[in-house]
Amino acid sequence: MTDFSGWFSPAVMHLVAWALLHFLWQGMVLAAVFAALMATSRSASTRYALAVSVLILMVAAPVATFLFLRQSSAMTHSATATSLSVTVAPRAARQLPDSSQALPASGISSDTFLWLVRIWIAGVIFFSLRTAGGMLVIERLQRRKATPVTQRLLQTCLELQRRVGIRRAIRFCRCNGLDVPAVIGWFRPIVLLPMTVLAGLSQAQLEAVIAHELAHIKRWDYFVNLFQIAAETLLFYHPAVWWVSRRIRLERENCCDDMAVWLCGNVVDYARALTYMEGGRTAPSLVMAASGSPLAARVMRLLGARTSREHVLGTSLTIGVVCLAAGVFISQAFVRVAHAELRPVAAPTVAAKTTTSVPAKLAIQPYFSMSAIEMSVRPTVRLAQLAVPSTIVVAPPTPPVGPTQATTNDQPASQGSYIDSLKSVGLDNLSVDDLVAMKIQGVTADYVRQLHDLGLKPGADDLIALRIQGITPAYIRDIRAGGITANADDLIAMKIQGVTPDYVRALHELGLKPDADDLVAMRIQGVTPEYIRDIRALGLNPTADDLVAMQIQGVTPAYIKALSAAGLSKLTSDDFIAAKVQGITPEFIDKARQHGFHNLDLDQLLELKQTGIL
Repeated sequence: MTDFSGWFSPAVMHLVAWALLHFLWQGMVLAAVFAALMATSRSASTRYALAVSVLILMVAAPVATFLFLRQSSAMTHSATATSLSVTVAPRAARQLPDSSQALPASGISSDTFLWLVRIWIAGVIFFSLRTAGGMLVIERLQRRKATPVTQRLLQTCLELQRRVGIRRAIRFCRCNGLDVPAVIGWFRPIVLLPMTVLAGLSQAQLEAVIAHELAHIKRWDYFVNLFQIAAETLLFYHPAVWWVSRRIRLERENCCDDMAVWLCGNVVDYARALTYMEGGRTAPSLVMAASGSPLAARVMRLLGARTSREHVLGTSLTIGVVCLAAGVFISQAFVRVAHAELRPVAAPTVAAKTTTSVPAKLAIQPYFSMSAIEMSVRPTVRLAQLAVPSTIVVAPPTPPVGPTQATTNDQPASQGSYIDSLKSVGLDNLSVDDLVAMKIQGVTADYVRQLHDLGLKPGADDLIALRIQGITPAYIRDIRAGGITANADDLIAMKIQGVTPDYVRALHELGLKPDADDLVAMRIQGVTPEYIRDIRALGLNPTADDLVAMQIQGVTPAYIKALSAAGLSKLTSDDFIAAKVQGITPEFIDKARQHGFHNLDLDQLLELKQTGIL
């Protein structure tokens, strides 16, 4: 192994080792704070910003620790040099220990610190080589396996780029080396579209996937990804760094999913596209692919399925408590090491009115040539003094509040008044997390009272969710004016899916009286008043359930017209759904006629299809 000790002085290597060791507890504390903040954050963009900020602090922590230790050691050395400049008695000088033989009482030698730094440098080199290999793979993909897209697809991509608001030059290429779309490049990015995706996705699905990749470019996610890789390389030994970095990637994909759905508008088509691409995950870590995070959670989130807040909150708090406990334990261990290294050393006795000079072997030596105890005790003392207050933070982490939080002595009184106001509307025995979340989201006693007047009795979790989704008493009254009776969960689901009073009113004008569940399902599947009118113009009168099933199976007015033109008339909504599920198309009917089968009804066509005769 290369002798890295020759690159730096022993003192610098010693301080680097201490900075890396102290990051063990610093990273745990930062991870605990991040877990607590995640428990109260429901927006993907907010969670993403928090994760990036925490990772920046993790990278800065060992750097700041190293600078602090170096400054402390320099100040201590200066003070020591001044104190030793006085003359000492010969007898007292003989009582001083030989620094070349001194070892710290904790048993940690300078060679141990040297090997720690050597191992760390070897790990950094290993992960750097892995990153370099990924860059070579990307370069090979770009040079050998990327070809320009067709002119028609290029026009679609440019139109999406214009809608996203990106003015930079972007290349759109087909690529045979990937199975999922991806983005590579820094200042002139390239969107790679695999042939499997181009052939297997519909036009709407393909546009949503391209919009997802353009969202990465719009948000400059590539540079954040490079910073993540650098952090993982330098701090590879800490699991909290990998956990925070993974959360960044998950929330980054959620943010881009939101932008893709907002741009293209069809949640179901995009969810189907993600399901189709789940099988292919060959993109290197340096590129950002559309299938870059767990599929099930992303699809459930896109479709508006509510996850249990208690489960999410419990998981985040559990991780926070574990990280905080580990950080405190490690920091206390370092404090004990620091105290152990502060072994009393006989102080020189100053002889009054003596002019005896200091022996040559006690002459002041340069700091970098001091023994391990002289190099380690001084910086450790100062850092130990900082580590002790960190144990005060062990108390359950106080969730963040807004910048307008009071700092004067009347703060408890203001908090008490908020609690009293909630108690006045029947909300008592609330936990600290509930109170903080409700305060952040603006849940007031007046808001709760208005909901009570409307017959709703939501709990703390429902109140927070109602406020997050922007559900006002006016919205509830407008929905009820349309004949919809909905509880808090129904209102939240309706608001997430964009069920508006105008949408309900339009359905009523068409003679449909769906309930809350039907409204949510119809909005998820994209059932619009225009779609209903087009279906009815063809002689059908489907129910709300039929309309949802028809949209799920892709029964369009064009498909109904095509089957009617092929001779299948007087079919019901269920018949068209069954025909679409079994793959009965005008082409299949023509193929049957070419074999002499004329005037077949739907049941006969289904039998031919199911038996595989044609």
